Amino acid sequence: MSDRGGAVRAGAADPGLPGLVVADTYSFSFASPAAVALSFVGAAPDYHERELVAAHAVIGDVQPVSALLTEVAVEWEFLDGRGQRVPGERYRYLLRSTDDGPAICTVIRTA
Repeated sequence: MSDRGGAVRAGAADPGLPGLVVADTYSFSFASPAAVALSFVGAAPDYHERELVAAHAVIGDVQPVSALLTEVAVEWEFLDGRGQRVPGERYRYLLRSTDDGPAICTVIRTA
């Protein structure tokens, strides 16, 4: 399965460090690529149980916030082992432009 860390690659070159993830029931900060990777480990059992085998980011609304910041709406589409679409998850990413390309600063899970 494409890991949800693919969000980093789909929406930005690398996570901006430090960064923040915010959802209805939790928030956590990350200060290293390893911390980002560990955050996806907890999702693996759920994806396995739902038999998800692929994920694809669909980029939606893109809004400049400042000269170097951009907010991007992303919906993740999933496929199960039978090739059927599974309802996805929606996020808003705050990206910072850097010399190496866009970097994710904040991820907000939305409804």
